[in-house]
Amino acid sequence: MKITQLLGIAFSGCLSVNIVQAATVHFYNFTYEGKDTVFAQKPAQGKFQNPILAGFYPDPSITRAGDDYYLVTSSFSYSPGVPIFHSKDLVNWKSLGHVLVTPTQLPLYKQQTSRGIYAPTIRYHDGTFYLITTLVDVRGNFIVTAKNPAGPWSDPILLPEVGGIDPDIFFDDDGRVYIAHNDAPVGEPLYEGHRAIWLWEFDLKTKKVIKESRRMIVNGGTDLAKKPVWIEAPHIYKINGWYYLLCAEGGTGYEHSQVAFRTKDLTKPFEPYSGNPILTQRDLDINRTNPITTAGHADLIQTKEGEWWAVFLATRAYDKTAYNTGRETFLLPVSWKNEWPHILEQGKEIPYQLDAPKISATIKNTEPMTGNFTWQDNFSSKTLQHHWVSLRTADSPFYKLQKNSIQLQALNVGLDELEQPAFLGRRQQHTQFNASTELDIPAEKTSAGIVALQSETAHYYFGATTINGKIQLFIEQANRSAPKFIQTLMPSDLGNRLRLEIVGNAGKINFYYRNKDGHKKPVLENADAKILSTEVAGGFVGTLLGIHAREE
Repeated sequence: MKITQLLGIAFSGCLSVNIVQAATVHFYNFTYEGKDTVFAQKPAQGKFQNPILAGFYPDPSITRAGDDYYLVTSSFSYSPGVPIFHSKDLVNWKSLGHVLVTPTQLPLYKQQTSRGIYAPTIRYHDGTFYLITTLVDVRGNFIVTAKNPAGPWSDPILLPEVGGIDPDIFFDDDGRVYIAHNDAPVGEPLYEGHRAIWLWEFDLKTKKVIKESRRMIVNGGTDLAKKPVWIEAPHIYKINGWYYLLCAEGGTGYEHSQVAFRTKDLTKPFEPYSGNPILTQRDLDINRTNPITTAGHADLIQTKEGEWWAVFLATRAYDKTAYNTGRETFLLPVSWKNEWPHILEQGKEIPYQLDAPKISATIKNTEPMTGNFTWQDNFSSKTLQHHWVSLRTADSPFYKLQKNSIQLQALNVGLDELEQPAFLGRRQQHTQFNASTELDIPAEKTSAGIVALQSETAHYYFGATTINGKIQLFIEQANRSAPKFIQTLMPSDLGNRLRLEIVGNAGKINFYYRNKDGHKKPVLENADAKILSTEVAGGFVGTLLGIHAREE
């Protein structure tokens, strides 16, 4: 539904103002403030805060190059793709930007929000960084490489023979290279969720898999007789003469877990660990306070000092199993028992704070990626900050950075469509948050405002438009159906610019504007924010908060 469908509404009493006369809208700032109770107490000296990357940063993979650690996560249908971070101590992370930044690297035309880039793996080998991932529905699995992890990264090396998702690349100490991935089992699946892990040898010189090398190394999961589901996200490591295979099992929801296998020879079968799973939260009391849930999809890293750590995804839930922040990146130490890795003893809760890695490092220029903080963009930089992403792939730029503002070109594309809308978003990183923006009043036949977006079928658009010289505020909601207006307002106390604000608290969301005197005025309070949760909306992404403009 668009504003032109509201023309029958009476506009008496509205404020008439001077407006921008073009199909563009200037935004002057965007402020995000997170204030979760679980982050209220800062970690003491020598401790760190989980998650290490709050908000929608799922499926983490990590590598080390000397004293430096690099971490990537899934990005699905957001562009640029595959956020990449740098750290000296595994705890404090700084964004380096994104790996996939060109239309050639990331063609995302007409992709649903939870399609696109799945589960990258990053590895450093012999002076080169390798990233292998899946672009579902478009090109399947591929590799990109770089000498500098901040880029530029190469054009894709396609792997048409490698099906499925969640590829891993493993460099053996004898010079051979292997790709492991999730795919269908041999023949018809025996049950819903029956998948397999496959292994190929990869020729680094020709950049092709050796076709006759393909073989299945895990069928179903740890015990096929028990019908395990969704074995995926394989990573192979060689440690003390053993080849370890770590996988996620149970699906990336409440039953999620991490399991381990090992073998002495990659040509021989992998043995599942009798103590599996080595990480899960599914057996804990679902009614516990401030639960961390859905833990799994881990990747291991050894520090230069010799410690082993695991990064993995998990979620911070409210109402037992709901979360709007998406799947986040957590960190835990790895212990070894009888030459098997353990991330967390079964029955224990993932801690929000714990002892930090014993790494001697000087930390500089980090940015808050967890804990409570306030973040603001006044659009004064020459390039867009790394926090911002857009949906899908742009044929041409829809925004322009100007001095202390950003100009959005209003497109004839709504948030519910599979084209690219004029939308820029940053992740919701807290269950309790405030997000606000200041913008010019849109022209006739144009709307603009602030957005809370989980997908094309789950979002709120709090916007404004002008009809016959009168200002209309509106709230548009998409809840697994076509968007509809759930509130409109014709304020008479606006200034020359709009200031719109969204306040979220778990399953409730509120919408306000500031009048010309700076007073906060409600437009709609206690609306349903649970429609933005993965539990209700589905998919694999978290909520983004941002700015939007469209033709009406």
